[in-house]
Amino acid sequence: MAFGLLLRNSLHTLRILTRKNSILYTTHILRVNNTRTSLCQALHTKVYDKDAGLDKQRDINKLQMRQEDLLFTPEELLKTVRRRSGRKASKRHSQAAVTDIAETEIKEEDKPLNLDLLVSINKDPDVFGNVAAETPEDEGDKVEEDYISRPTRESRKLRTKEYARLIKDHLNNHRLKDALDILEVRILKEDRAKPENYIYNLLISGCAKAGYTRKAFQLFTKMRQRGLKVKESTYTSLFNACANAPYRTDGIDRANRLREIMLEKGYEPNTKNYNAMIKAFGRWGDVRTAFLLADEMKEKKFVFTADTYNFLLQACASDREFGFRHCLLTWHKMLKGGIKPDYYSFNTVLRCTRDCGFGDLDTMQRALNEILDGPDVLQIAADSSDEAKAKETPLITTYESSSKVEKPENPFSDSENSSVQLRTTPNQTLAMQTQSNNLDLPNLLAPRPHLGSMVSLAEVQKPHERFLLLGGLIRFLELMKSCDITPDIQTFTSMLEVIPPTNAAEKQLLTFVRKIGLKADIDFFNVFIKKRAMRFDYEGGKEVLTMIETAGLRPDIVTYGVLALGCTTVDSSRELLQEMKNNGIRMNIEILGAMLRQGCAHKSFPYICEIIQISLDEHVKPNYIFLRHLDNFYTRCARAIDARHPWSKTKDFKKGHKRFCDKYRLYQEEHGILGLKLDDATKKLNQKPYDQFKEDTIDGLESIKNEKLSHKPKMRRYIKKIKIQNLKGDEDQFAHVSQTKSAETLKID
Repeated sequence: MAFGLLLRNSLHTLRILTRKNSILYTTHILRVNNTRTSLCQALHTKVYDKDAGLDKQRDINKLQMRQEDLLFTPEELLKTVRRRSGRKASKRHSQAAVTDIAETEIKEEDKPLNLDLLVSINKDPDVFGNVAAETPEDEGDKVEEDYISRPTRESRKLRTKEYARLIKDHLNNHRLKDALDILEVRILKEDRAKPENYIYNLLISGCAKAGYTRKAFQLFTKMRQRGLKVKESTYTSLFNACANAPYRTDGIDRANRLREIMLEKGYEPNTKNYNAMIKAFGRWGDVRTAFLLADEMKEKKFVFTADTYNFLLQACASDREFGFRHCLLTWHKMLKGGIKPDYYSFNTVLRCTRDCGFGDLDTMQRALNEILDGPDVLQIAADSSDEAKAKETPLITTYESSSKVEKPENPFSDSENSSVQLRTTPNQTLAMQTQSNNLDLPNLLAPRPHLGSMVSLAEVQKPHERFLLLGGLIRFLELMKSCDITPDIQTFTSMLEVIPPTNAAEKQLLTFVRKIGLKADIDFFNVFIKKRAMRFDYEGGKEVLTMIETAGLRPDIVTYGVLALGCTTVDSSRELLQEMKNNGIRMNIEILGAMLRQGCAHKSFPYICEIIQISLDEHVKPNYIFLRHLDNFYTRCARAIDARHPWSKTKDFKKGHKRFCDKYRLYQEEHGILGLKLDDATKKLNQKPYDQFKEDTIDGLESIKNEKLSHKPKMRRYIKKIKIQNLKGDEDQFAHVSQTKSAETLKID
């Protein structure tokens, strides 16, 4: 109807113009044709309500159209259109007035005399009238318009060195988020400067040291998208990021992908790149790939350094089953290659001794055969000529031989002069001569290794037994001295974990610390307390506290964590908690886990319920170990009841078990893990490791959490005031241990 009304007005105007002016007539004909074409195109344009998200409104409009007629008559519609166009319609329909209106329509631009306006008035259900006018402006459009319209002041831009200085300052103070904001906020958004590859390399290196692996690879991707040159140091930092990744799968997958990128680009790694690759694969347990990379270095005739062998020793430490054997073979490969061990080499050997075994007896026989085969070969070579290196066997052969279980002939059975006999009796252990004057410990680390007075090698499983194969404390320190290396307090802290668990051995180690003149820190005494607590010498652990006070040091949160291993009653736990509050140290889940471990071992229902209540009162979030202790204790109690053990029928057990079940159910409901399995509950409660890098930097309440103090070296003091001769001996230790074990007779099977 609207289209017909418009054509009727145009024909009426055409009759008048035919009599007035031919030029106006021709122009008006063209104008009418254009208008007709545009209106026809508009009429044939289909708008789908489903695409616009307004299909519900269409149904409502159709319903209204069935109940209502048109709102306006054609005469009222024409008046409304003319009023919106800004023209006053004359009531007199004279010939001159119609001519003036026609001339005005030709000269002026078309104002909203289109189909949308007409349809909006008549409420056509196909097009929704003023919906666009009610839609608010998009926030993203506002931000984009503000960004484009706001000019950039050239005075705010800095040079690359100045930006790099700001980033280095944040990285040195452990403010990684602030360092990333320099690039993402200031350089790109505020100053709108073009970053160089040096800026990206600094941030990738900072993310790699902090373990923010995902962000390091995101920066690497943006760096490539900008067309910046990727240097050797970039690949080294990325592999370091893989080595410090929070998850094993994440680190291994990214390292493999990065290695594929290097092959696709045709990049030839240098020595530092290979060392970083060995470090990344070795730390996550891929020992085979680490030794393959070492063989690849040898094929390309790269020079092996002490760092290369140190990273290979780290790879050996990741193999819990055969790591000690790999360590011995790699150590003698280093000596054979003319490389002098350094400080990190000895510390890594101590780590392998503590954490790794040597496998079965057959593989250890082959390792001893290779190590003891010719004393002249194992001397530290004075020169490193190419001919000597060409005779070396590949390192991967060393690794593969340790993984295969074969049964070669015993190389020591036919030797009359050999002082070792390998026996397979399971009850036999490493035996030494009891006479102190004739005791000759084996030393498998020396340039000329020997087996000393060793009698049997069966079932050498504990760390102090493996440490005796390296010569013990005195021979190990003598070997370090021959390499011109002075041990520090960290070395003695590592040796404290592998020396025999006796008071005499601990006194000997303290004597060497005082003789060398080293300053001890709180970490050394924390390991001291832990070593005594693990052998149930709780009184000896309290004795170490007096040594800490005598040395002038202050206990930290780790000190209370190892002291918690000795808390076996409710009163002792409350006493420890009160002491922590007095020193301004907040309870954490590690300390509660240590207490819970003791409570579950002693089957003390009041003690376990007290620990659960402390966790709820202090708002401490549980971890996997804490939940595992609770789940295992709950399962053992249920099995004991099903098996109808006599002690499970007592009144005290039933009362304590009911209270524990109620408290355990309340604890699960509080954390929202009721009815979930252990792994599912841990995944729900665990915090994502990368979230810590997205939070703003704040100062903590404790010194250990305060970032202004975390990068400073820990306080160290001399131990001259400690009277070592007054410390209790082994007789008191064994008497206390026997009393402790006799008191722990009641256990849950």
